[in-house]
Amino acid sequence: MARQKIEIYDTTLRDGTQGDGVNFSLADKLEITRELDRFGIDFLEGGWPGSNPKDKEYFERVRALDLQNIQVVAFGSTHRAGAFPEEDLFLQELISSQADVTCIFGKSWDLHVEQALRIAPERNIEMIRDSVSHLAERTKKPVFYDAEHFFDGYKSDSAYALDTLHAAADGGAERIILCDTNGGVLPNELSQAIKHVRRDIPKVPLGIHVHNDGGLAVANTLRAIEEGVIQVHGTINGIGERCGNVDLTAIMSNLELKMGYQCLPEGNLAGLTNLSKKVWEFLGRDGPVNQPFVGPSAFAHKGGVHVSAVQRNPETYEHVDPEMLGNARKVLISELAGGSNLKAKLANRYPEVESTEAARSILNEVQDKEHAGYSYENADGSFDLLVRKHIGRYQQVFEPVYFRIYSPSNDERSDVDGTIEASVKIKLDEKVELCAAEGNGPVDALNLALEKSLAGKYPVLSDLHLTDFSVRVINSTEETAAKVRVFLQHSFQGELFGTVGVNVDIIKASWNALVEAYHYALLSHLDFVRELPANTNEK
Repeated sequence: MARQKIEIYDTTLRDGTQGDGVNFSLADKLEITRELDRFGIDFLEGGWPGSNPKDKEYFERVRALDLQNIQVVAFGSTHRAGAFPEEDLFLQELISSQADVTCIFGKSWDLHVEQALRIAPERNIEMIRDSVSHLAERTKKPVFYDAEHFFDGYKSDSAYALDTLHAAADGGAERIILCDTNGGVLPNELSQAIKHVRRDIPKVPLGIHVHNDGGLAVANTLRAIEEGVIQVHGTINGIGERCGNVDLTAIMSNLELKMGYQCLPEGNLAGLTNLSKKVWEFLGRDGPVNQPFVGPSAFAHKGGVHVSAVQRNPETYEHVDPEMLGNARKVLISELAGGSNLKAKLANRYPEVESTEAARSILNEVQDKEHAGYSYENADGSFDLLVRKHIGRYQQVFEPVYFRIYSPSNDERSDVDGTIEASVKIKLDEKVELCAAEGNGPVDALNLALEKSLAGKYPVLSDLHLTDFSVRVINSTEETAAKVRVFLQHSFQGELFGTVGVNVDIIKASWNALVEAYHYALLSHLDFVRELPANTNEK
C-alpha cells in the first residue's frame, strides 16, 4: 500500500538566512541547492529576486544546474497598494526569475492591514487576488500563497482572515500556506483554525509554515499534518529568524518513521544526518549535540543501566533506529559508566575487556581521573591509551623530555600576527631530538615542533592535523590554583579524535593532551601496519 505523500518545501536559503549570524554566499546557495536536490526535497525557496543582487543572480545561475528532483521557488509579496500588478517591479522580478514556482505572501491579520499597510481591508483583499492572478497568468506556472500571520489573524477576526484566503483561491493559488509568523500559536488553536479553513476552502491543498518562538514548531507542524495539510515549510536544522523555523530534519524523521507518510525517495532518509552536518558546516558552526535524530548525542548512552539494556534490546532506550537516519549509537565513558559501557564501546577493538577484572581496573582509573578533573566523553584518544595501559597493549613510541615556549614580547611582528616560538626535546629510539617551530599561539607552535621531531621516522604524521582546542576551568573556587582542562581534537587518516590534559598550567595541560594525541595516532598506525602482512597473505 502506497504511503501518502507530504510535500517538503525548504526555505533554508530564504527564511533561514534571516536568522542571527546566518549568511550564505552565492556559491554556498548553489551548492546547498545541489545537496537538497540530491536528497529529494520537493521545493526549494531560493530567495527573493529583486530584494538584493545576490538573490537575483542566484535565479540566473540556478537555471544552469542539472536538477533532478527539486522545483526552485521565487519568493515575494503582493503588489504595492499604490500600484497595479502589471506596474509592480517586485512582481516583475518574480516573473523574470523564470522559477518553477512563485510564492507570495500577503496580510491575513487585520492589525497588519490597518497599522502596517495602512489601507482599507477591501484593498488588501484586492491586492492578494490580483497579485496571484497576475503571476499565474504571466508565468503559466504554479503560484503558492503564504498567508502571513494567519493564526493571529484568525484569532482576531476569523471571517476576515478567511476572506483573504478566498481571495488567493479565487486568484488561482495552487497551494495556500497557513503561517504562524510570530510562532506563538498553540496546537489546539492551530487545529481549530485548520479545520475551519478546510471546510471553507476544500479544493485548494494547504501548507503549514510555523516558527519556534513558543517551542512548539514541530508539534504544531505534525498537528497540521494530522488535520489534512499536505505541504510543510521549514529549514534544515531549524535555522531562521528569532527562535528559528521548524526543523525539517525532525519533521521528516517523524513523518517517515512514526506517522507512515512519505516525504523522500525510498532510502534517502539515511542521508539525513550527513545533510544536517553539511548545512552546519556552511554556517561555520557545530550544531547542538543533542539535536533530535541527527545530533552526535541523539543516541548517546552514558548510564550503565541504559547501556546494558540497549545492548540486549535497542528499543529499551532508543525511540528509532539511528542507522535509518545515517546516525549511530554512541556509548559514553565517565564516572557514571559501568562494565556494560566498556564492553559495548570496546568489544570490537579490545575483546580483552570482556574480563571482569580488566573492566573493573579501567573503571576505577576513569573514576579517579574524573574526580581529578579529567573527562573522557569526548576524548576517545586519551581513553584508548588508558585502556591499552591496563591490557598490556601500550608502548611508549617516544619519550617527552621537555618543552619551552618563547614569546618575543619586544618583537613587533609577534604583536601583529600572534607568532609564538616553541622548542621540543624528545627521546626517540634512544636518540634525543630537539626541534623548534613557530606557530599562531603556543599550542600551535608546540604541535608543529612535536611533528617536526617525529616526522623523520613517521612521515605518516603529515596527515595529523589539529582541528580544535578548548579550555575549561574545573575548580574556579581555588582562584589562582584552579586547574584547567584542555581538550584537543585532531584529524588523522579520516578519523576525528580527542585527547584531554589537566593541570594548573594551561600550557602543560595542552602539552600533555598533545603528547597523547601523537601517541594515539602513532599506535593506531602501527597497529594497522602490523596487520598488513597477514592481510596481504590472505589475498
